[in-house]
Amino acid sequence: MNKNKITSNAKWTPNPFWVIVNKEIGDTVRSKRFLILVSIILLTCLGSLYTALNNFSQAVDTHDPEGTFFFLKLYTISDGTLPSFIVFISFLGPLLGISLGFDSINSEQNRGTLSRVLSQPVYRDYLLNAKFVASIIVLTVLFFALAFMVLGFGLIFIGIPPTPEEFLRLILFTLVSIVYVAFWLNLSILFSVKFRQSATSALAGISIWLFFSVFFNMIVNLIAKAIEPVRAISDSQIIHFEKTIQNLMRINPGQLFSDATTTLLMPSVRSLGPLTMEQMRGAIPNPLPLGQSLMLVWPQTTALIAGTIVFFAIAYTMFMRREIRSR
Repeated sequence: MNKNKITSNAKWTPNPFWVIVNKEIGDTVRSKRFLILVSIILLTCLGSLYTALNNFSQAVDTHDPEGTFFFLKLYTISDGTLPSFIVFISFLGPLLGISLGFDSINSEQNRGTLSRVLSQPVYRDYLLNAKFVASIIVLTVLFFALAFMVLGFGLIFIGIPPTPEEFLRLILFTLVSIVYVAFWLNLSILFSVKFRQSATSALAGISIWLFFSVFFNMIVNLIAKAIEPVRAISDSQIIHFEKTIQNLMRINPGQLFSDATTTLLMPSVRSLGPLTMEQMRGAIPNPLPLGQSLMLVWPQTTALIAGTIVFFAIAYTMFMRREIRSR
């Protein structure tokens, strides 16, 4: 009797992990930094959508292999005045990921709240895992909202619903975008664990983003000029040269994201590497099925996922081994 009474009167206590996740989500969506970045991304996406809708009739061609994929063109059309939707995501996505993670650990340690939280009956890894999960939840909601916003405006102005394959391609494109931003998120969390000052971790993340966005292509071009054959040689050697340059370009996570999203949103893309005339002979200019497009972009997606896991594993190991002490 007493045991049953004690059990019935016991209160349910929430899991500390999800308590921290809810707290981090609330802090993130209410922060001015996040609101400013979301406003910029929303305005740029609306601008690219406006450009795509204005040029939609010129972009649709009945003889185009992608002529039946109307909705996918909303994410790829550009008239030169504004970049397309995928270009904006490729450019602004890393900034969003860096802004969500560059001060996730060192700011709390500098304020002295980190030692107070860990003095409670909470596992140490709960804190780092919760910050990552909270950021992923925010990114997932944001990117699906943007993708469905473009889809909704397309339904209003075009009046034709997307096909099931188009819808699946948009979902996969959104998932790849989340993985791409999570790559930069985990890199910024790693810097937040490594460096004591938030400004230092932010500069480190932005410096790597600038290097891959601006300087990396210049370095690859210099390497290409240095190893470029001085005279005409066989097709196999030319293809080997092109593959070497392409493999160097794929060190850039932005290039991996561009290859994956372009293949998913442009079904006519049949290869991401150089092809010989023998390989192109007999090819029918039809869009690839979704399954074959996934096989084509699987290496790029796997590389982004692997990089995300590696950065998080390094940050996790460093955080679990460090001494937590407030100033």
